[in-house]
Amino acid sequence: MKMKNLPLAIQIWLIFALLIIVVTVALLLIIPFSLDRFFTNEIYANIENGQDTFQSGEIWQFPRNLPPIVNDEADQNIRTVRHLLFNNDKQIFPPNPLPKPVLENFIKIAQSQEMDLQRYQEVIRGNRMFYVIRRISSPTGNFYLLSYMWDSYRQSLVRTLFRQLSLVMGMVFILSWIPAIILAQYLTKPLVFLEKHVSQIAKQNWEEPVVIQREDEIGRLAKSIDVLRNRLIRQNEIQQNSLQNISHALKTPVMVIRSYAQSILDGIFPKGNLEASVLVIDQEAERLQKRNRDLLYLTKLDVLNTINQSQDQYRLDELIIDVMNRFQIRRKDIKWITDLEDISYSGDYEQWTVALENLMDNQVRYAHNTITISLKTQPNSQILIQVGNDGPSIEEKTMKTLFEKFHPGMKGEFGLGLSITARIIKLHGGTISVANQEKGVTFSILIPAQKS
Repeated sequence: MKMKNLPLAIQIWLIFALLIIVVTVALLLIIPFSLDRFFTNEIYANIENGQDTFQSGEIWQFPRNLPPIVNDEADQNIRTVRHLLFNNDKQIFPPNPLPKPVLENFIKIAQSQEMDLQRYQEVIRGNRMFYVIRRISSPTGNFYLLSYMWDSYRQSLVRTLFRQLSLVMGMVFILSWIPAIILAQYLTKPLVFLEKHVSQIAKQNWEEPVVIQREDEIGRLAKSIDVLRNRLIRQNEIQQNSLQNISHALKTPVMVIRSYAQSILDGIFPKGNLEASVLVIDQEAERLQKRNRDLLYLTKLDVLNTINQSQDQYRLDELIIDVMNRFQIRRKDIKWITDLEDISYSGDYEQWTVALENLMDNQVRYAHNTITISLKTQPNSQILIQVGNDGPSIEEKTMKTLFEKFHPGMKGEFGLGLSITARIIKLHGGTISVANQEKGVTFSILIPAQKS
């Protein structure tokens, strides 16, 4: 089983346990190397201190004339550090507890020693001995004080340290379960709270806000979930309104088509004759087809929000002229005034064609005599497209919702063209705005020179 599938409390405890094990193993590996020199120096220091005590003469009074505490210390020292005193004639005091060959080797080393004090170590019968030979000068001749300790002292220290370390680490290992549970509860309590809220949001029960009084990552996660909740509520409202608006937008042409068709079947021609009445049906069918096409294109733009758009290289001024030429045929009474710079652009060619077509369709619909189009580069690495007409001004109330879906236009029509244009421009990192002029209306589009 993977660790990520375990409960959070188990995961935290395992991390604690693993950390403790790693630290323990590291200490067990490092301590022998790092403390070897320390213990060795400590042994030599004990030996030399024992020699100082031995040489001071107090040892000969031991234990009669020393205070009780000093008696204990001297007694411990005399048991730990062994002393042998000998001269050049090999007279030894006290009686030698060491094998004779070993002692003779020590005497040779002492007699060849150049310094008054020298440290040595040697392996004797498989056991390591640390010893110090001190040369003592006296009126009666030179003496040598040999003081030694066995390595068992150091080993005893290491074993004691290891036992204590193992005991402490074992207790920490066992007791680590307690802080792991406390930490897990501290972390999981808000997560369980968020899980319940997300589960309710998934069931569309999103009325209750998500509130956690924290400023850490969990608190920021809760705020993000609450933002998501509000957006889902807003999206649901938009969806419901869209369904109502779509139904309203499609209902009128469908009703006209059905009523005209039924009248013709009954032998009645609402427009006076068959041809004129059928022409109305055809016009309403065309309106219905256009609205259906716009709805499908809006859905396509929603999908493009989540995928990469195509990046075509083309001349923006040439695209504007191409779209303009197609609309000049619709109204030959309009004068077209253009001021276009030669600008290359990288973006979705099809989308920009649709955006400009919808925008110019709006101009042709409302213009009296003139439509103006300008294309210029701006100092801040942006491109400005302005399209205006000399038609009626737009009411302030209508201007606020002009680029939203299904909001009624100036003539009460529920159009999608400007909404599609605004969505395309937004997809390309730009903005669109509209302003009333002294004579007419101007639409301004501002886009980056190259879409990032």
